[in-house]
Amino acid sequence: MPGLVKKMLICAAADGLFLHPVGSREHSVCISYGNHAITSATQDDGNSAVEKSVEVHGLIGLLDLVSSSYLVVTTGREQVAQVRGKPIYTIKDVALIPLSSQIKAEKAVTEAQKSLKQGHSTGDQTEESDVEDDAQDDQSVADDQEPVPEAAALEPPKPGPLKKSTTFVKNVVQEKGNYGHFATKWFSKSGWNASGRKQQGMGEEDNLTEEQKAQAAEVLPKDDSAANVVPGQISTPVAEDGRGDKNADKKTETKKQSVLESLTPRILRSVKLYFSASGFFFSYEHDLSGTLMQRENSSSSLPLWKQYDELYFWNRHLAEPFIKAGQDALVLPLIQGFVGQRAFSIARTESGEQDVVAEAVQKPEEVVAVQGSSKPAESAQDPAKPSGTKQEDLMLTLISRRSIKRAGLRYLRRGIDNDGNVANSVETEQMLSPQDWNSSAKTFSLLQYRGSIPLFFSQTPYSFKPLPVLFGSESTNQEAFRKHFSSVQKRYGAVQAASLIDKHGTEQSAGETYEKHAKLLNEHGGIDGKQLAFEWFDFHSQCKGMKFENVSILLDTLQTSLKSFGWIVKQNDRNIQQQTGIVRTNCMDCLDRTNVVQSAIGGWALEQQLAELGLNIDLKKDPKTQWFNTLWADNGDSISKQYAGTSALKGDFTRTRKRNWTGALSDFSLTINRYYNNIFGDYFLQLNIDYLLGNVGPTAFDDFEADMLNQDYALDMRRVRQNAIDTCAKIVLEDPRENLVAGWTLSCPKEANTLRTLPFEECVLLLTDAALYFCRFDWDAEKVGSFERVDLADVSEMWRGAYITSTLGPTHTDVARNVGFALRYKTHGQAIVRTNTRSLNNEEAAEDENKGKDELEKQKQPEKDESRLLAFKALPPKETAVKHGGGDSDDQAIKLSEVEMIKQVCDEVHKMMVTVTKKNTGTDHLELEKVAAVEEKDVVSLVEARKSTGYMESIGYSLKKLVWS
Repeated sequence: MPGLVKKMLICAAADGLFLHPVGSREHSVCISYGNHAITSATQDDGNSAVEKSVEVHGLIGLLDLVSSSYLVVTTGREQVAQVRGKPIYTIKDVALIPLSSQIKAEKAVTEAQKSLKQGHSTGDQTEESDVEDDAQDDQSVADDQEPVPEAAALEPPKPGPLKKSTTFVKNVVQEKGNYGHFATKWFSKSGWNASGRKQQGMGEEDNLTEEQKAQAAEVLPKDDSAANVVPGQISTPVAEDGRGDKNADKKTETKKQSVLESLTPRILRSVKLYFSASGFFFSYEHDLSGTLMQRENSSSSLPLWKQYDELYFWNRHLAEPFIKAGQDALVLPLIQGFVGQRAFSIARTESGEQDVVAEAVQKPEEVVAVQGSSKPAESAQDPAKPSGTKQEDLMLTLISRRSIKRAGLRYLRRGIDNDGNVANSVETEQMLSPQDWNSSAKTFSLLQYRGSIPLFFSQTPYSFKPLPVLFGSESTNQEAFRKHFSSVQKRYGAVQAASLIDKHGTEQSAGETYEKHAKLLNEHGGIDGKQLAFEWFDFHSQCKGMKFENVSILLDTLQTSLKSFGWIVKQNDRNIQQQTGIVRTNCMDCLDRTNVVQSAIGGWALEQQLAELGLNIDLKKDPKTQWFNTLWADNGDSISKQYAGTSALKGDFTRTRKRNWTGALSDFSLTINRYYNNIFGDYFLQLNIDYLLGNVGPTAFDDFEADMLNQDYALDMRRVRQNAIDTCAKIVLEDPRENLVAGWTLSCPKEANTLRTLPFEECVLLLTDAALYFCRFDWDAEKVGSFERVDLADVSEMWRGAYITSTLGPTHTDVARNVGFALRYKTHGQAIVRTNTRSLNNEEAAEDENKGKDELEKQKQPEKDESRLLAFKALPPKETAVKHGGGDSDDQAIKLSEVEMIKQVCDEVHKMMVTVTKKNTGTDHLELEKVAAVEEKDVVSLVEARKSTGYMESIGYSLKKLVWS
């Protein structure tokens, strides 16, 4: 395997940022300012700037923030383990060096030098410093941008008295930890209604003080240029003089970049903290992503990054520029998870007495020191051991690898996605080997797997005990369920599922649905012909009263599968035994209960493997085996911090095999901490994780700035929307003489016959050769909720233009993105809406299209012969689904802007209106002139939207901005 650069000097020269390898034959590399071109250089290039260089231990990658880019490098590392003489490190500190100019790069290099000399960890500084210190640190790496002060999103406020505040907003922010019950309303587009204000002790909006009104006004857009916009001119922004702006596209792009630029200081803080304090590990020579079994066939002629399993290659996206430039020696792959080792010795008694376990070596530096040494660790020498004994010096290594698929944080990434990937997916490998890794001796490896419940479900972060909300039809869930277990089986072999969730209370429905889909899978042939073994163990019920030792009941049940699967055994660099299956463990978070059970399985396996070597120990009763518990507890804490932001619960039992009230109180404190993180820190960090992994582009920050919420980008909602169009067409098109022309997913007011009834919801609009069908869809159950038929001949008015539904944030007031159309039609004395009175899933509709139509009851609303209003707003292009009469989806829809999409819909509807009129009246041009033309005018202008924006809605937005930005 070609060697990686283990150390390099980075200096800012006039031509670019130079990377000079230290102690390596590799050529130097230059990264140009501005265009970020990566080229080879000589050791002499940039020498004039070497004196002002910083020594780093590897590259994480290049962070591209559109208007600015940063080289992310490892400046601090710590060796935590060693495998076959190859060191394994964890990242302790990182630096971000701007690539815009020599001056800014030099400043960042200087700051990194100072940090190294002072021996401070950037990650620790960020956690311990206050907001002002964070802002000052960012000025050195954020292109000298003015940082935005923010609340410490990744940890709760430190205890101590709060300064008194005289304003309503400051009082709420300072006491934000006590305002959790406000969260649901803060993050709701509908805000507080009248009854809600009364329940919370609030007065009417008109009773706000002038000071409070002024605070609310501050968060509204200050630009009144929209007042000068010609109604309906949505495709070309208009300048103050009323003339079209030829540079509209450039201005729009500049606006998009400005949102990202304003968030840049906060993004840089998050990236620094994330990589320096979130459990990232690397090795210059060892493939951390591969298991002991997989390493038998690894090729030493390939660069390390090419050998790496992409499922665990966390900086693959950031390293892409160096991969494309052919700089293999600079591409240092990272895994996220845990790596830990314990060196221990067992004295084998010749007389057949109980084998004696010596105290283990636990400190990483001592564990590394004993490897390769002919002498055991000093602490392993037990003077009390019986004479005539032979000592076995062994090593236990634990490696957990978190998957990059569906990666993220608790409550923001739950369940499964359409491709079968689940949240908090972690492979854990436990290896037992000689301390010197002698290849002639046996080395054992046991693999375990944890992952979220493989169903579509979500949970709100605003509750201590949130109710799992299942969504998606049975067929949709079953397809993703099958994909998941097919993938697990392909990787590991047979699967034994162990579900640890409650059989009662809030978790019951999720557990029953999980069990139901496991049975359905087996009834339909299992996983590629193999049955899925499923065991539901009610952990809390079985272990209530702090009797966690009852996990042994589950272990007894799983032993048949465990013995059948076995483990990997390697000797003389050959796999002499394979592991043929895996135990897949889950609870709701796959953290606390899961870690207890996995450690129990690991302990059982260790005892069995030692027995194969002729050694006999008791991990449950022998106090000298406590090191095993602490190793697994450290593993649980690491994974828990990465997913939930705190150490694992029930850690006291994992460490000591005992449970007491002290541990219970500690768990309560951690639960409060998790609750705080869920509300105030996780949304922005989740967005950063998605961006670092390449799951989203820069426009995702626009969406966050608008709502300060995070979308689940891993779910293929376009596929769901395409299915919704199909379902609606099958159910609502009753007349066989009507032909589907096109279907779209759009946004509409929650209440019909209005323009701005919040919150808006997604709907389906179908166009046939006779009518329009407006369908409200139940997206959780994947069924038609209700629909309204509009005869095309009855449409009396139609217009398109700007459709501003919120004035809170620049994204919501951008007339190029917020567009829609509205129409009026004659009711002829009644408006007919049909409502579905029962659940109708896609698969049922496919079996019998007419089945369920009797369930769609007509609701006749007596009215005078007057008009009725329908309004629709464009979804973002990446969320739009389009289908035409042929049944094919229109992939071009994602390339159309919101303006172009609305124009396309209106043109097709108008064209069909003309066709219907011709069909009904022949070629009478007088009649054709009566067809309603599509007018160009605003549906809801910015001025109108501002007038209807309440003070409480504005204050709610300002609270979110102050807390999260």
